Amino acid sequence: MLKTLYQQIGQYKRPALATPLLTALEVVMDVLIPYVTAMLIDRGVMAGDMQAVYLYGLLMVGMGLLSLLFGILAGRVSAYASTGFAANLRLAMYRNIQTFSFADIDKYSTSGLVTRMTTDVNSLQNAFQQILRITVRAPFRLFLSVVMCLVIDPRLSLIFIVAMAVLGVSLYFIISRVSRLFQQVFVKYDELNQSVQENVQGIRVVKAFVREDYETRKFGRAADALYRLYTRAEGLMALNHPVMNLVVYGCIIALSWWGAHFIVGGTLTTGELTSLFTYVMSILQALMMLSMIFVMLTQSAASAARVSEVIEHRASITSPANPQAQMADGSVEFRNVRFDYPDSSDHATEGSKAHRRSALFNVSFRIESGQTIGVIGGTGSGKSTLVNLISRLYDPTKGQVIVGGNDVKDYALDTLRNAVSVVLQQNTLFSGTVLDNLRWGKTDATLEECRAACRMAQADDFIMAMPQQYDSRIEQGGTNVSGGQKQRLCIARALLKQPRILVLDDSTSACDTRTDALIQSAFREELPQTTKIIIAQRISSVRHCDRILVMDGGAVSGFDTHEHLLQSNALYKEICDIQLADVGDFDSGKGGAA
Repeated sequence: MLKTLYQQIGQYKRPALATPLLTALEVVMDVLIPYVTAMLIDRGVMAGDMQAVYLYGLLMVGMGLLSLLFGILAGRVSAYASTGFAANLRLAMYRNIQTFSFADIDKYSTSGLVTRMTTDVNSLQNAFQQILRITVRAPFRLFLSVVMCLVIDPRLSLIFIVAMAVLGVSLYFIISRVSRLFQQVFVKYDELNQSVQENVQGIRVVKAFVREDYETRKFGRAADALYRLYTRAEGLMALNHPVMNLVVYGCIIALSWWGAHFIVGGTLTTGELTSLFTYVMSILQALMMLSMIFVMLTQSAASAARVSEVIEHRASITSPANPQAQMADGSVEFRNVRFDYPDSSDHATEGSKAHRRSALFNVSFRIESGQTIGVIGGTGSGKSTLVNLISRLYDPTKGQVIVGGNDVKDYALDTLRNAVSVVLQQNTLFSGTVLDNLRWGKTDATLEECRAACRMAQADDFIMAMPQQYDSRIEQGGTNVSGGQKQRLCIARALLKQPRILVLDDSTSACDTRTDALIQSAFREELPQTTKIIIAQRISSVRHCDRILVMDGGAVSGFDTHEHLLQSNALYKEICDIQLADVGDFDSGKGGAA
């Protein structure tokens, strides 16, 4: 973990190293000033020597100005280094997240990743800045102050040693309990962020079902749990100040008592006693700063572990050492494929079978290049899982997925995913223009190429009707277009990749039957060489496909033409009968996850 964090300092190592040096120089000036003060009092004021007063006074002013200068410089470079360190952490996390497979993303909740990139990184940034300054300032000040006390009077220095022991034991008692609480705090932050994220993303549903009060109470419970933990932690941390005051006042009383005796006895001067009072405050302030450092380090340790976990996480799906750089054709073959979803709520070992949800069972079939294949089945029958394996968004638990004559694991991920274009169930558009969104499919696509893809996806007409046509603004998430329009834009974006295999995962469900039929017709005419796999709930969307794959409970129930399936497959016939009777889309409710 420490090595991972150290690597993220990167180009900010020089200012990170300069900060402790400047801080040390600042502390040296601060610690020497009380010693010079003692000489000013004893050799100037008490001796009536104004020349000595001016000399030591100017020396104190010069040391104070140097301390100020070193402090300002240390503050500037530490801020530069810590903010740069935080920027590198966020960038390293973000880059690594981009390599995650669906299985890796399933391991971390979205709210958890947001917390790690915001709250946790902020905690590390503050801790890093404090480490650069206070972890040098406090121990160095403590050491030099103790040395100066020993130089002035070793006998009275025993008071400080006893005070340090008392304060150290007290701080250990406080810190050991606070650390456990802060480890729980960040878990509660995840829950709080999840509540906010779900509410904001689903605000239309919340309002449609009049669930504002419920969501407010839900957020209140998460906020209250965080409040209680923080209150307990801060309550323990607040004990630092009374303990500190008790030790400080005890030292002042003891120092005053014994110091007065030594002055009367002639073994201690007034100036030396004055400087000792300053040093006792310096020592105890250094101890207090150390206690705050320990608390901050304890708090940031949990953040460090969470951030490092994301940076160090190696994607479960990667390109092989010597990958296939090209795909021969768009053929697809499944050979005895089984797929299990790990239960993310379970903490069993990765290989444990007792806590995994099976989604596909012994699936085998072959699709020839250029064919149009329909996939139909009830909700939870494994349709989406099936097509996710083709583009290697997941890897099968057992068996092989062969695409273009090679196992999908033999391809470079870029090669495979550029050749297999998937329009997922959850259509996502990004803030920007229509062209910006379309060019996700092909970054250098011309306007005419984009229009051709949109005409095929039946999107050109409504785009041209928009105020600025292809330069019209799409709001975040595509909130200013309808569900059907969003689906057609996503299909056009996928077509711009000119894939060998096009997968539509229930991607025309929000379109009317006429538009759906036009899209299917355009595919047949314009993409004869492209393998098309169409997942749908409507028989009308798949009945004209070359063959139809019927899924039931994670297994293949049938794979044939529409006419043959009507005669040989009872499940498919039941789907047709229900839809022809105008009951609605079929949902058997069987099987695993779709």
